[in-house]
Amino acid sequence: MGTIVTIDVVRDAPGDCVDRAFAWFREIESRCTRFDERSELRQLSSRVGQPRSVSDILFEAVRFAIAVAHDTDGAFDPTIQSAAADDVSYRDVLVDAYARTITVQRPLTLDLGAVAKGLAIDAAARELQPLGDFAIEAGGDVYAAGHNSAGMKWSIGIRHPRADRELIDVIRVSGMAVCSSGDYERGAHILDGRRRTPAVGVAGATVIAVNAMLADALATAAFVLGPQAGLALLQRHGVEGLIVTPSLERFETANLPRA
Repeated sequence: MGTIVTIDVVRDAPGDCVDRAFAWFREIESRCTRFDERSELRQLSSRVGQPRSVSDILFEAVRFAIAVAHDTDGAFDPTIQSAAADDVSYRDVLVDAYARTITVQRPLTLDLGAVAKGLAIDAAARELQPLGDFAIEAGGDVYAAGHNSAGMKWSIGIRHPRADRELIDVIRVSGMAVCSSGDYERGAHILDGRRRTPAVGVAGATVIAVNAMLADALATAAFVLGPQAGLALLQRHGVEGLIVTPSLERFETANLPRA
């Protein structure tokens, strides 16, 4: 996933428990990456027009990504055009919940970058749940359970989108995921799926939700939609969040859990 993963366990824990949590990242990466032609995702994309049974991991990642695409009318879109078809979209991917199959109807590439990391964090969190107090961080996205070593909710800093090594806010959470999307990591790398052009109305979007896959996807979607529509999306899903524009204007939900 091109990132460093850390797990902070407040009390001593069995090593195999933590090992299993880390293993989820390797497993989900191996199935959901678009950069390895041997991955299950790449194999799915190569079978145009054929309903394919896939692993539970890949099915859930694709199902969720396509659902968010429908919910945002394509602003969030996990498909990437190929040379053979330059007008593909999420509508070209059919998910059959009953047969548990996925059909890629046209030549395209699926990019699950906005959901796979969150899915891996959630899987690792379920593995660690018996420990009670822990935090998982992967490339700036966090799931924090229980309390920190001081017996308080976990304090999570939100990166300032225009000031290196500074925070724009700090929140406190327990049993929640905190995920962010911004233009500070790779420049204008997040595309508006409706136009296939870089999204430019937001500098950073952070979402606090009960699981990381939801927070991760909604942070990306809010970044693409822009401050007003992005905030409306978060409110519709009942999650908390902060959206910051390039001019540092702030749009936030009513109950952002500040420290």
